[in-house]
Amino acid sequence: MKFLRQPFYNAYRLILQNPKYRWLVILGSLIYLVSPFDIVTDIVPFVGWIDDGFIATLLVSEVSQIILEQRKDRRAKSTSVDTVSAS
Repeated sequence: MKFLRQPFYNAYRLILQNPKYRWLVILGSLIYLVSPFDIVTDIVPFVGWIDDGFIATLLVSEVSQIILEQRKDRRAKSTSVDTVSAS
């Protein structure tokens, strides 16, 4: 199962890192989560929720990572500006 999951994860993460396509992937993921059309239908208890759980977990973890990186960049920029202006 890992041989199917790892390439999907790598591609998803790579596309999310690209600012041009980031919102399309986030929107597509959210539509997939609420859509009745899935890889495994949600009618099958538990099994049908696994793919939704995988997409939701992947989406939340990657978006939170992007937000944390942006905050770190902003703090680094504000610190460097403060250092330059104090000199």
